[in-house]
Amino acid sequence: MSEPRLSALIVARNEADNLPGCLDSVAFAEERVVVVDSRSQDATLAIARAGAEVVTVRAFDDFASQRNAGRELATGDWILSIDADERVTPALEAEIRSAIRRADADGLVGFRIPIRSEILGRPFGYSGTQRDLPLRLFRRDLGRWTGQVHETVDLAGNVGRLAGVLSHRSLPCMRVFLGKIDHYTTLEASDLFRAGKRFQARDLTLRPFWVFLKLYLARQGFRDGLEGLMFCALSGLSVAVRTWKLREIELSRGAA
Repeated sequence: MSEPRLSALIVARNEADNLPGCLDSVAFAEERVVVVDSRSQDATLAIARAGAEVVTVRAFDDFASQRNAGRELATGDWILSIDADERVTPALEAEIRSAIRRADADGLVGFRIPIRSEILGRPFGYSGTQRDLPLRLFRRDLGRWTGQVHETVDLAGNVGRLAGVLSHRSLPCMRVFLGKIDHYTTLEASDLFRAGKRFQARDLTLRPFWVFLKLYLARQGFRDGLEGLMFCALSGLSVAVRTWKLREIELSRGAA
């Protein structure tokens, strides 16, 4: 029986600093597929063409569509979805190979992979993504992404969990952090409006504080130091920003 082929799928926009390391970490895959946002203004496209087997340039509409576009171009039996600022550790590489080799015998068509984040230059153990278990490895013919912003894989079949972790240099500095808040809250506000959600004052005045307290106290974000304080505070702020942008959408549609 032939070995299952693996396609590593990366979606990237202005990731010239991160993409080389990401591509290196998935060099074990038979195929590397990179979907480059057409609005990238750095060397992302050139780096992708030099280091990946399949590269496509696509105007961004939503994350699910970007990833599905890459999935359509991939030819591997399995998809490993990884972001440009993530890295496959050596232990995870070996586990991925073993997992997809025995997947049929185990009756599994996908695997969740833990993430360990470095935020503002510090490894996080409490208020970051250490609880996240996203579905990142799955049979290409059985899975497809859905959702406008926080996309998930719609997969038909049983899913397992790997022990190895993805290393995620998520928010290296404040400039990147604030830029991501701006980008994601715009997408989230549009998604909420399309879903019929409307502005509520409590989401602007109360919910940001609740998010901060949940992360900083309930999840012990204070143990992540000053970086944890900033992460928790800005996570709460992002809720207020998203809510305000939803209000702006409502007002603009009402005036139209």
